[in-house]
Amino acid sequence: MLIFNLILTPISAQSFSFRMKETLLTLLITLSMTLSSTNSNPFFESYKNKYGAPPFDQIRIEHYQPAFNEGIKQQQAEINAIAENSLSPSFENTVAALDFSGELLKKVSSVFFNLYSAETNEQMTEIANVISPVLTEHNDNIYLNPTLFSRIEKLYQNRTNLALNLEQLRLLEKYYKNFIRSGAALNSKQKDQLREINKELGLAELLFGQNVLDETNSYKKVIENEADLIGLPKSVCQAAAEAAKLDGKEGKWLFTTHKASFIPVLQYSQNRNLRKELFVAYTKRADNDNSKDNKLVINRIIELRLQKAKLLGFETAADFILDDTMAKTPKQVYDFLATVWEPALNKAKVEAAELQKLMNVEGKGENLEPWDWWFYSEKLRKSKYDLDEEALKPYFKLENVRKGVFDLATKLYGLKFKKLEDMPLYHPDVEVFEVSDQDGSLIGVLYTDYFPRAGKHAGAWMNNITDQFIKNGINHRPIICNIGNFTKPTVDQPSLLTMDEVETLFHEFGHALHGLLSQCNYPSLSGTNVLRDFVELPSQIMENWCWEPEVLNTYAHHYLSGELLPNAQIEKIQKASTFNQGFAMTELLSAALLDMDYHTIKDTSNFDVNQFENKALTRMGLIPQIVVRYRSSYFNHIFGGGYSAGYYSYTWAEVLDADAFQAFKEAGSVCDRKVATNFREFILERGDTEDPMQLYIKFRAAKPNPAALLKRRGLK
Repeated sequence: MLIFNLILTPISAQSFSFRMKETLLTLLITLSMTLSSTNSNPFFESYKNKYGAPPFDQIRIEHYQPAFNEGIKQQQAEINAIAENSLSPSFENTVAALDFSGELLKKVSSVFFNLYSAETNEQMTEIANVISPVLTEHNDNIYLNPTLFSRIEKLYQNRTNLALNLEQLRLLEKYYKNFIRSGAALNSKQKDQLREINKELGLAELLFGQNVLDETNSYKKVIENEADLIGLPKSVCQAAAEAAKLDGKEGKWLFTTHKASFIPVLQYSQNRNLRKELFVAYTKRADNDNSKDNKLVINRIIELRLQKAKLLGFETAADFILDDTMAKTPKQVYDFLATVWEPALNKAKVEAAELQKLMNVEGKGENLEPWDWWFYSEKLRKSKYDLDEEALKPYFKLENVRKGVFDLATKLYGLKFKKLEDMPLYHPDVEVFEVSDQDGSLIGVLYTDYFPRAGKHAGAWMNNITDQFIKNGINHRPIICNIGNFTKPTVDQPSLLTMDEVETLFHEFGHALHGLLSQCNYPSLSGTNVLRDFVELPSQIMENWCWEPEVLNTYAHHYLSGELLPNAQIEKIQKASTFNQGFAMTELLSAALLDMDYHTIKDTSNFDVNQFENKALTRMGLIPQIVVRYRSSYFNHIFGGGYSAGYYSYTWAEVLDADAFQAFKEAGSVCDRKVATNFREFILERGDTEDPMQLYIKFRAAKPNPAALLKRRGLK
């Protein structure tokens, strides 16, 4: 997943409390501005680190607001100079100048919003609530500037006569479309309406994510009786005991709704009541009719997104959002999802029947419920394939898996990785690596941050601290972050990953490669700044290598003995590759369909979130034994992130990656260097410099074939 830094402002239901916070924070800001005049602010100086990395050890909470204020001031001056330039508009003095503007603002924003996702606290939340409407207004001031738009429009209308190369033409077209989609062609009254919508929508999305984080952190299940832990592996119990000790409850066991904590309970606990309690707690986050409830927030987000779409001339929010994707229309997305939904649902029904039979053998008279699926599917996997995931974990030490993915990047692309010991860090869990090319030239810097904590949002993602771009002949190399919430090490053993966590690490590293290997001229086109339904291709194709014997043998070493994962175990993993895929795909696709249903709403009157969700899931035929991957109240991808009307992109990208990986298979080696070179040249290096389908065809010499996905998932 990618994290996108949204620009956010208050919603009316919360306006009083936010205004109080804003007033208090304004006083703090005034003080910090005074202090900053006598104390050095790291954002106002060139980073002295040779890689251009932020001095996290010097950055303080009081540095952000002055840097934001000055960054906005500087970029606005740059925008005014571009708009009021007496020379006729040219690509360089208008489009390129606009793309390179706002250096200081980008500098402080990238650090602040990276840490807001990975290492936040109450003070940062207060700053976000205050600065978000200011950033929204600043963004609107740029895109609703009629003089600036006039220059962009003149260039766009005359684009065929400007002798632009493909990348320059792509950037001009992208800016023109962004101005139109941002309301540049609206009249004054409509622009004012759009400004208000953007302000209110922004903080509603921020509030959504804050509520999910608070609800995730607030739930704690303390076990006092060891008998209640029956079935749980020793390592899981030990982790829970250490969590309890840290929480001041020594001698007990603590479980939370962080996945690394509760998923093992669903898989192994023979205590059905415990499984149910944790599952319900997870699926009820931000849906508990308390101060952190997200239902009214969702109501307002949906209403505002629809208002914005209609104001810009679109029938629904999905029509507006998808106009700037490969899919283009809601119908295209629904038609695509339908081709996968039916075979996935049919397989899920077969899987549910198998699990129910397994339960019937126990003679307890119980019916399969969602909190039973993980437990009995784990039993069934052992029965059918003699594959025990807990027994595999000692072979998946986090550091070894990371080295494995580094070694894979060396085989495929010739990259080299060197750990940097003297880099400033924002948290002790973070590690930093220099990435260089086979000729020794710098590719970029990679930060890894893998363990859950109270200040970190759930999930896993990649983000940029700096973008790659070329200016004045200098190729500025990127700084990338990979963030996760994997199983933490304990006193007795290191971090040992589950199979799902291994795949996630590979996935996020694929995003990192997309950012690191970029070779583009302009920041807005580089790295992962591509269409939403193309961005997951580089990440999802990496998952294909996880369980290939050639790759497993580089990282799957027992953390104690050092022995390689036995071939017999590798064969079991491969034979079980299509196991439980009905569940996996149905869970995923139901979320994508729910997302589309929300964003194709045409009327938000009398809207009830839970009723809407239930009707949508019933209409699509989701069986009651499976719960949608993300219930509405914690569906951060679409209500707090950048995937609204875009969650389908994971499945669409899987079509692309399944077809793309076939190119390696057809070459006779999954590490074929020639195919990898082509993938690097046409996909990983090119960013958004050309239409993504054309780039894919250049790599594959054909359009992607959806049959590859169905075959790989065992649905065909």
